[in-house]
Amino acid sequence: MATASLPGMGIRSLESTYSRLGILLIAPAVLLLIATIVYPLLYALWLSLNSVYTPTQQSTFVGLANYRDMLGSPTFWFSLWVTIVWTTSTLILQILCGVGMALLLNEKITFRSAARSLVLFPYFVSTVVAVLVWRWLFNDLYGLLNQVLLELHMVDAPVNWLGQMPNAMISIVLVGTWKYFPFVVIAVLARLQTIPLSLYEAARMDGAGPFGRFFDVTLPQLKEVLGVVILLRIIWDFKEFDLLYLMTGGGPVNQTRSVPLLVYQQAFGLNQMGAASTSAVGMMVVMGVLMAAYLYRSQRTRSHDASR
Repeated sequence: MATASLPGMGIRSLESTYSRLGILLIAPAVLLLIATIVYPLLYALWLSLNSVYTPTQQSTFVGLANYRDMLGSPTFWFSLWVTIVWTTSTLILQILCGVGMALLLNEKITFRSAARSLVLFPYFVSTVVAVLVWRWLFNDLYGLLNQVLLELHMVDAPVNWLGQMPNAMISIVLVGTWKYFPFVVIAVLARLQTIPLSLYEAARMDGAGPFGRFFDVTLPQLKEVLGVVILLRIIWDFKEFDLLYLMTGGGPVNQTRSVPLLVYQQAFGLNQMGAASTSAVGMMVVMGVLMAAYLYRSQRTRSHDASR
């Protein structure tokens, strides 16, 4: 009986060894996750419950007072509205431009390989370099854009693109679209190349024209990848800081100040680290609600499609 139990004991011992080895192998990744995500998140939550003076880090526990002030602050709600306008406008233009460019690059056009490489240029160029170029183009005194518009007699005087509304918001939306639409192109183009040609042939035989093939074949095939792209772009655009800060700094008169810019101003301009952490937590909650709603809707759509 003792001899018969040895193989079982050996298997259990081997499984235990492999389990310990697995824990040991993933331990560095877990520690890194805790150090870079969990600890800063918990620390931000703790700071939001305190009144903290940034230079000295002296703090006084105030409980939920920061949250009460934030919810009653018109400044926070206006910054949230600016963030939503920026995110929505940029996302819509990115999707339209990205899908359109991907459809074009999927066709057999001249210099298609070169065009596919060049379209990625805005996404990989440094944000600082891109902003410097665009600020020069938008300059109201010697900017190239105003010079072209004046030469074409489309305007009678130079346009102040970054110093007044709504020009400032339009400008940063256009720059954001130019900078980030190549990400949509990459994702959509990769999916387009995997769509079976037999689907298009069947659609042609049924008498579908170009628009019919797009809405009946291409768009349904792109639904999954567009869902992922939209979710990622919402997250990244909602928390965008460097492009907005370098383009307008939140001006004119804080009309383009998003929540990330508000957090920066509170933390390092007003030296109110506690209030800044509270605004950051509020932004995180809004993003969490948006992502949860989107994922819930996507799950219901997949369940509905699977039951059909």
